Amino acid sequence: MAAELHVELVAADRSVWSGEATLVIARTTSGDIGVMPGHQPLLGVLESGPVTIRTSEGGTVVAAVHGGFISFADNKLSLLAEIAELSDEIDVERAERALERAKTEADAAAERRAEIRLRAVAGVH
Repeated sequence: MAAELHVELVAADRSVWSGEATLVIARTTSGDIGVMPGHQPLLGVLESGPVTIRTSEGGTVVAAVHGGFISFADNKLSLLAEIAELSDEIDVERAERALERAKTEADAAAERRAEIRLRAVAGVH
């Protein structure tokens, strides 16, 4: 079994993160999934939520992902998201304001997006 897998996290408008990892945790329509090197091939639909990537160097990358697909074969994992933001790109104050505004306007979709951004920053899966 290989000790690492190659990960590509891509949003509709850009490549978000690419590199080697030992573990990726994502939320699919079937539930949370952890993918490690040597995992069986898979294809799934991503639910909106944080994606956690444990890098080969021992670090952790967390991204807020909003919809898309996950695919794994031959130790290559592709996360193709409609929208994806790395946790260090997220403006916490802006996300908190967006959450309050969404609650005031009873906009459930906007509220969920803001909550996911804040969970990604906190590193909570």
